[in-house]
Amino acid sequence: MHTPRVIGLLHPGEMGAAVGRCLTERGHTVLWASEGRSAQTAARAAAAGLTDAGTVAGLADRAEVILSVCPPHAARDVARAVRGFRGLFVDANAISPDTADGIALLVSQDGADYVDGGIIGPPPAAGSTRLYLSGRRAGEVRGLFEGARLNARVIDGGDFSASAIKMAYAAWTKGSAALLLAARALAASAGVEDALLGEWRLSQPDLDRRSRDSARSALAKGWRWVAEMEQIAEAMAAARLPDGFHRAAADIFRRSPRTARAADVAVREVMAALTGDTTLTGDTTQGG
Repeated sequence: MHTPRVIGLLHPGEMGAAVGRCLTERGHTVLWASEGRSAQTAARAAAAGLTDAGTVAGLADRAEVILSVCPPHAARDVARAVRGFRGLFVDANAISPDTADGIALLVSQDGADYVDGGIIGPPPAAGSTRLYLSGRRAGEVRGLFEGARLNARVIDGGDFSASAIKMAYAAWTKGSAALLLAARALAASAGVEDALLGEWRLSQPDLDRRSRDSARSALAKGWRWVAEMEQIAEAMAAARLPDGFHRAAADIFRRSPRTARAADVAVREVMAALTGDTTLTGDTTQGG
């Protein structure tokens, strides 16, 4: 029988709230801080069974464990917001091992212990999502999720191995989405998009659908992926690998508008945004 803990969650976005629900379902008390947060965030927190601590300071004062799940560009600021916390700080963000090392140093200065984390998969449902963990107390964090819908796994390889596997995994999944959008945008700019779609149907029959799905994801989530691609580029450079591809991928997502569209409409909007050619927002005769 596991012992319920008091866990602070910063901050309950779509992924964070789903992770928080996994913890509340296991009997843990999960705190969040409503100060400065939107009504939409409050609704997610309530649906996940989270308890409002009011402020980040109030959360840090009550929590035994703090779990950071936020867009990667905010990871350092979230860690700074709980300076003085002396419990267990778990960073589950899409950051490079070097960034994770810096955050570990930051939180440890006040006496906190650090566990590195990396989430792979959609918001948790029935074991479809993994939380990779590394560091001296990683097993303790895994225990918090015992029996939960989120599959927590401790991996070897060093204190920041969880961030490393997240970077390597997303280097392909999101990086290939950016490459696919760039390839289709090149064809659209040259006036040969229909020919490319026809060739894809002959030799790469899944790429038309994947490009439309990638466009829809870029519109909905690309703003969060800019920093993730930059973090991957940092990880590549630290490993003495070329970092230019993922810096270019960051620019692809940076250029993508921030809207919600059906796949067929999304691909037109993204093509126009990537190339700067507004005539590409019109319909194509083939493939969406």
